[in-house]
Amino acid sequence: MRRPSKPLFRNSPVAYFSLFSIAFASATLLPGGSEALFLYLLSESLNPFVLLCVATLGNTSGAFVNFVLGKYALDFALHKGYMKTAHLHKASSLFAKYGAWTLLFSWLPIIGDPLTFVAGMLRYDWRKFILIVGFAKGIRYLFVYQAWLALAP
Repeated sequence: MRRPSKPLFRNSPVAYFSLFSIAFASATLLPGGSEALFLYLLSESLNPFVLLCVATLGNTSGAFVNFVLGKYALDFALHKGYMKTAHLHKASSLFAKYGAWTLLFSWLPIIGDPLTFVAGMLRYDWRKFILIVGFAKGIRYLFVYQAWLALAP
């Protein structure tokens, strides 16, 4: 007789560490997505509140890495000619006009990661950055969770 297999991540800290790591990496300028693992762990009956918090914390931390890179890589990018001063002034004026509102879109694929990088380049207040980006990332995972609840059998 064959024993039923035990779920891979049930009540394991490895599950939360894996989710944090993937959420972190997918929020940097590297490609990736953490929603698939988030959904899998939900299906394994892990605590949804803890999963939401871990995924949001990981994703926000990764976005903060982009912010720091933008803040400290600006001089290097200008010096090496990777960025023109005119483009920086244009980005600066757009971000000054829509700053906090643009960061609410930091959860979007493709455009979200560069937005967090630009916020760092333009020396946006890091405390406001974390609050706005954390809120946006948390809402995204909450939406994924709500969709999973609505569609789960």
